[in-house]
Amino acid sequence: PDRHPDLAMANRTDPSAVTVHGTNPQYLVEKILRTKIYNHPYWKEHCFGLTAETLLDKAVKLQSIGGTYGGARQPTDFICLVLKMLQISPERDIILELITNETHKYVRALAAFYMRLTGSAADVFAFIEPLFNDYRKLRTRTAEGSYAMTHMDEFAAQLLDGDANYACDIALPVLPKREALETGGIIEGPRYSVLEEEIEEALAAEAAEAAILFAKKEAEAAEAKINRDAERALAKSQQARAPPPPPNRPREGDGYDNRFENRFENRYRDGGRGRSRSPQRRGFRHEQQFENRRGPSPDRRRSSSRSPRSRSPPYRGGGGAGRESPRRRGGDSSRSRSPRVDRPPRRSGS
Repeated sequence: PDRHPDLAMANRTDPSAVTVHGTNPQYLVEKILRTKIYNHPYWKEHCFGLTAETLLDKAVKLQSIGGTYGGARQPTDFICLVLKMLQISPERDIILELITNETHKYVRALAAFYMRLTGSAADVFAFIEPLFNDYRKLRTRTAEGSYAMTHMDEFAAQLLDGDANYACDIALPVLPKREALETGGIIEGPRYSVLEEEIEEALAAEAAEAAILFAKKEAEAAEAKINRDAERALAKSQQARAPPPPPNRPREGDGYDNRFENRFENRYRDGGRGRSRSPQRRGFRHEQQFENRRGPSPDRRRSSSRSPRSRSPPYRGGGGAGRESPRRRGGDSSRSRSPRVDRPPRRSGS
């Protein structure tokens, strides 16, 4: 036998209630959650003996929505009133009056949640979709016991989400897709949103701005091309008018370093000491080596006024093409020439 028959009678479903989805309306809430609600002080103090008329006074005093919270998973006042509505099963006109109430937002959220649990698919889409135009804030009790901020349209979107299995810690009945209901003729036409006109105007303005920006970029590109062509034509005309550079002197900016010329002149100025890297000096060195191999030319031999003994023999030393004879370098031959040493004649072996 039941230890508390009065409480058992208080927790029973109203005999006049109609079954929902083929079962007792209270069975839409899980057994564990129902037991917690029955044992909660709010249920025992404020929900006992409520009717459809007096339920509105309790719903007006709601301050938040949510399922359970805290370490013991205590039920909120919102979920206690939901179970009470499932127990007494108010008439459909009362639910529609509550869900269309725009004065008390928590009363409207309570009626929308009850409609999601007990209503048909057509009624759910017909009476919850208008909540998308309600942007009022709602406080939600989280599982940790704190509060989070949400909006009425977000709560309605959570209820109409076909992939959502739970809301406020209660398993939601299966809701068909809206496209399937439109195809079956249960719902007439697609959903119309009051924001469609604003969205279309915003898209049209964005498209016009993009077209203006594209035209501006095209004009800038065309102007830049015209300027480049004009600069190229001016450069060609100036290049045609410029006089040609002298044949023996390179132009400025051709990668030729004038320091070679200065160094070549300095080498001749200081007596020609050292080795020069200039092209002119390199050609002179090659010419000297050619003459050393063949001897002086007839012209130079005829024009020379020196005696045969004073003329130095041609330079035939080794060391590569980089070496030069002392007389060709322009230095003093007496200082650069090693002294002559008389050696005794070599004796032949006997």
